[in-house]
Amino acid sequence: MVLVGPTASGKTALALQLAEEVGGEVVSCDSVAVYREMELGTAKPTLEERRRVPHHLLDVVLPSVEYSAGDYGRAARAAVAQIAGRGHVPIVTGGTGLYLRALLDGLSAAPQRDEALRGRLRRLAERRGRGALHRALRWLDPAAAARIHGNDESKLIRAIEVSLLQGRPMSAAWTAARPEPLQGYRVVQLGLQPKREELYERINSRCVQMFRDGLVEETQELVARYGAACRALHALGYAEAQAVLRGEMIEAEAVVKTQQGHRNYSKRQGTWFRSDRRIQWIAGFGSDALPEALRLIAAA
Repeated sequence: MVLVGPTASGKTALALQLAEEVGGEVVSCDSVAVYREMELGTAKPTLEERRRVPHHLLDVVLPSVEYSAGDYGRAARAAVAQIAGRGHVPIVTGGTGLYLRALLDGLSAAPQRDEALRGRLRRLAERRGRGALHRALRWLDPAAAARIHGNDESKLIRAIEVSLLQGRPMSAAWTAARPEPLQGYRVVQLGLQPKREELYERINSRCVQMFRDGLVEETQELVARYGAACRALHALGYAEAQAVLRGEMIEAEAVVKTQQGHRNYSKRQGTWFRSDRRIQWIAGFGSDALPEALRLIAAA
């Protein structure tokens, strides 16, 4: 079973309810929640929620470790097989579309990392800002640039690297035949689709709470451990908290910028997931969606 949707749409709440109804275990599909020690900016399930239902692929690696969609796909397939082997239902939930694609469809072979090229791109970002990377990617691969946030240096560098090394846009591989799709399971995919205005209200409130709970202080501790250049610490919220630490903006400005970033991200998530016709959509938030979700599962 797969449950997707934009950030703050209530995926965690519905996944917990479904798991309790059908005897399931939750497999996270979130590219930031895989990092340990990053708590306040990731909206991970609480410890209480994790005690209610077993969770997998949270807190997998330290922020200093690069973790790719391919890494996730392999780990998620192993988790799904283990859960099914126990006679339970795997419930994959999250908002990272490329991670889900790696699990369900597999990923086309991509060039290995070129550290010399990566070094040049990082120096470009240091001299001219991440906006220069995003502009370069828009020229090389407009489709990939539309899906990658301008602050996500790691993904920008990888997209540019792949496009240059394979001599064609990275997005061209997205429509190519996928190797080794997931087999042996009946997969039901559900998506949450709340009203945009209500979703934005939740996003805005969540961002305010992140900073109230101490996101700047958490970021300061992580920067002390792993350095300001740590790629995981350029995720939404953490990048803005770093700007506060550098004195480039006050916290109130960081909150507003984080809210805008998450709203923009929710739009990109919607674009990605709506392109997949296998997903059955449920109007509203996850907290109210259990009856419709169970109906769709029974009818599948």
